Amino acid sequence: MAPQDAGLPGTTGRRRTAGLLREEVAMLAGVSIEYYRRLEQGKQNRPSAAVLEAIAGVLRLDDDERAHLFALARAASPAAAPGPSPEPQPPSRTLRRDVLRMLDIVAPCPAYVLGRSNDLLAANTAGMRLLPGIEEWPVRQSNTARYTFLHPRARTLYGNWDEVAAATVAHLRAVSGAHPDAPDLTTLIGELAVKSMEFATLWQRYDVRSRTNGRKRFTDSAVGRTDLSYEAYTVARTDGHRLVVYQAEPGTPDHDAMLLLSLADAPAAPSAP
Repeated sequence: MAPQDAGLPGTTGRRRTAGLLREEVAMLAGVSIEYYRRLEQGKQNRPSAAVLEAIAGVLRLDDDERAHLFALARAASPAAAPGPSPEPQPPSRTLRRDVLRMLDIVAPCPAYVLGRSNDLLAANTAGMRLLPGIEEWPVRQSNTARYTFLHPRARTLYGNWDEVAAATVAHLRAVSGAHPDAPDLTTLIGELAVKSMEFATLWQRYDVRSRTNGRKRFTDSAVGRTDLSYEAYTVARTDGHRLVVYQAEPGTPDHDAMLLLSLADAPAAPSAP
């Protein structure tokens, strides 16, 4: 962010960085430079909500970025209770029958249920046909983030692969901020960073975005080219499960193509143990 965007006067000569300097952020947030330096270095791990709000305001963070900032602060704060912290547990993959029934209720719209790290837990017929080839992987490896970066079909499947890839990484960054030591997330992120240069590059951008809706252009799906929007709904009382439902405007070619997805045979959907 340029100094002028933060309300600071323009400067002449070369700056060490195009964005705000540490001293400028501290001044605008109303904290001392030393305090802000210690905060950056992780030596001040109990910032007040007022300080975090001030920094979020200076940096003009949006809702997702602000939530990420507060999640990082919570994770860095020492536990109030003495003794070692409990060992992080892998998330449950069990789905309630009512949630599984929703996959049939929304048909013929493609839909699937994802875990917090994008594990594919269940899908209806049309939903499975949106991810050709993912059924070739073992159930425990069926993951839409892994599919996006490592499956050979993904590059030709998504006409807007760059957008899908960037949104996937930004979502994982947001979730990992809330669960910094979660084994499922650290394992997946480590695998993708090693196996995909594109993932590693996007991860270093530090974009943060909760993936709640968007569009995907399918150019190599089971029914050819189609453009679908999607909404992701958080499933209550779960470890971050999301119900993702795709749709298209009725009466359009995209809607007609979407209807065809549920008419033909589809690979077997994963079943959570």
